[in-house]
Amino acid sequence: MLAVVIAAGAVLAVLQTRRAQDDATRAEVTDTAVAVAQAPSTLAGVRGPDPTAVLQPVTEALRRATGMDFIVVMAPDRTRYTHTDPAQIGKPFSGNIDRALAGQTFTETFTGTLGPSIRAVTPVRDADGRIVALVSAGVTRTHIGEQVREQLPIILVAALGGLLLATGSSLLLRRRLLRQTHGLGPGELRAMYEHHDAVLHSIHEGLLVFDRSGEVAEVVNDRARTLLDLPAGPVRRADLPVSLQRLGAGVVRDEMHVTPDRVLVVNQDVVEHGGRRIGTVLTLRDHTELRDVLGELDSVRGFAESLRAQAHEAANRLHAVVTMVELGRAEEAVNFATAELELSQSLIDRLTGSVAEPAVVALLLGKVERAAECGVELTVTGDTQLDSADPLTPHEMVTLLGNLIDNALDEVGHDEDAWVEVTVRRDDTASSSELFVRVADSGPGMSEELFTRATERGYSTKTDHYGLGLALVRRLVARHGGELRARREPESAVTVRFSQ
Repeated sequence: MLAVVIAAGAVLAVLQTRRAQDDATRAEVTDTAVAVAQAPSTLAGVRGPDPTAVLQPVTEALRRATGMDFIVVMAPDRTRYTHTDPAQIGKPFSGNIDRALAGQTFTETFTGTLGPSIRAVTPVRDADGRIVALVSAGVTRTHIGEQVREQLPIILVAALGGLLLATGSSLLLRRRLLRQTHGLGPGELRAMYEHHDAVLHSIHEGLLVFDRSGEVAEVVNDRARTLLDLPAGPVRRADLPVSLQRLGAGVVRDEMHVTPDRVLVVNQDVVEHGGRRIGTVLTLRDHTELRDVLGELDSVRGFAESLRAQAHEAANRLHAVVTMVELGRAEEAVNFATAELELSQSLIDRLTGSVAEPAVVALLLGKVERAAECGVELTVTGDTQLDSADPLTPHEMVTLLGNLIDNALDEVGHDEDAWVEVTVRRDDTASSSELFVRVADSGPGMSEELFTRATERGYSTKTDHYGLGLALVRRLVARHGGELRARREPESAVTVRFSQ
């Protein structure tokens, strides 16, 4: 294609050169004819007895000096006084002279005695302005062709140089393109793009491919936009949830991230080629439903552990009662068994009487037993009163309370005299109704800044789930338009309010 373009350019250059040479020739023959016609010697020679003898030597010398092929001085009746070929002297001039006889100077292309030529014809005037003779100067087409041919080598050399430069540039460009496309041709690239595009938009995992800087996503599939609620158009790292913005450009394995609507498992890998980093790949899996199921499983497991602990404790108590009976101390055995039964039954009766949701009652009883195993005193305050979990569902209420109590138990750890206090109640007025949840503990608590960072961090590794519970709580509270706060004075406590 480049050869055809350059060849066409060379042909156009030749044509342009020929046209320019024709224009230059017209100007030269016109200037020469006018100069001869206005020379005083021409007028004197024409008026002399022998115009040829006077004018022929002068016009021939001027013709050789100017490069003209002929300079003809003629009478108004076309009779030649001078000519390059002496045999033509005295014969009539062949060509148009009408406009010159009318006083004009003009040029024309005409085939005369010397062949096709470009000629100019102009009048010779006397002192009174009368036309007494005509002058014609011309250059043959053959002569013009020779002048054009003299310039052909330059044009051909320029065209050849352009062709060599274009060919070398094309080879270098091809080499670079093949290097950048790993040797794949256009057809292979098109097939790869179509296949990859179909795969990227059909997989059920979210996928984002970032450039070398890690800030601009070059590929975002449909699933990723759905999981992260991203609008159409370009995506930057700053457009992602806060926890994903903090990932950086390193390797991440199975981190749990909580967004306002979903729980996501995130992996990130660095992509390298030839030892050079070319970007990062971020994948997202939706574990919202799985997390809910795991939460329910954790609750059931907690209930089972609580029942196991109660069964073990009941066996110990029963063994003590039987031993006391065998020792003949029946009255003391009755008092011991009754006291333990009254203590446990009192808590059950109080919770079932004040809390209408069975799942919440079961959760609180299970957490009391778990706290006891950890050496922590967990109490449910006397003002706990819950007739309905609205606006939360029973499952959401269990998630909220369970995570807050678990975080409190983790906070106090194995401190001496550690305690946790739980309050759940509904405050109803004539104009509004408010669901209030408060979990206090004997731990040092968190500042507002640390608490905000813990709830916004929203990620967890497989071995450390601290922060994930608070992020789940924050997501639940935000979903229902509630208020979540933490304070350290006069005691460490986390409070949640839902107004209706």
